[in-house]
Amino acid sequence: MSAHRTALRRAGTVAALATAGVLAAAGVASAHVTVHPGSYAKGATDGVLTFRVPNEEDKAATTKVQVYLPTDHPVLGVLVTPQNGWTAKVTTSKLKTPVKTDDGTITDAVSQITWTGGRIGAGQYEDFNVAFGQLPDDADQLAFKTLQTYSDGNVVRWIEETAAGADEPENPAPVLKLTAKESEGGDATPAASAAATAGSAKSTTASSSSSDSTARGLGIAGLIVGVLGLAAGAFAVVRSRSPRS
Repeated sequence: MSAHRTALRRAGTVAALATAGVLAAAGVASAHVTVHPGSYAKGATDGVLTFRVPNEEDKAATTKVQVYLPTDHPVLGVLVTPQNGWTAKVTTSKLKTPVKTDDGTITDAVSQITWTGGRIGAGQYEDFNVAFGQLPDDADQLAFKTLQTYSDGNVVRWIEETAAGADEPENPAPVLKLTAKESEGGDATPAASAAATAGSAKSTTASSSSSDSTARGLGIAGLIVGVLGLAAGAFAVVRSRSPRS
């Protein structure tokens, strides 16, 4: 009996350690740099992107964060907000393909933002806010490659992009999804509007059909009531004449 109990205890211990290992691995894997919100409409204007940087090291602090903005699909009108303890350096680059806007042609755009001077300790994270004037409307997503430097000199490169249908890489870059562009009236895309119109038409047709069915039913019921009324009247007349005869 004691040997049986010992075996059960050992099995329980192994299972607990295995579970703890899986949970720890999942925690580490999920603690990567991300961008919030995760999606914006194509061509969106006057918004804010928040880059969340967690500290993964137990014995070192994050002391430098570098975010690289794409220049093939540039983000226009970038501004950084003052961050307590951090100093932001904004780098602009010449665009290979200038972007035409209502305010003129844009030839330069922000390509890198570097935050230094602050510290993100173990078990902590920091949010870095970046305002933009306009997002591109010719891409489905934007990848913001990021370098995270620790006080011990270690640099984590969050630069890997996830291939379609593949698992998430070990060090994924923050990715912003760009969804279907909204119309000027604030409605969804033409396809969505068409679908809504079709749905409304179906609803109207169903309502009309239901009304017609109801009207027919009431008409038939009226006829039945009328026939019953005539039959009752005829029966009353016949009955009233019977005693006289």
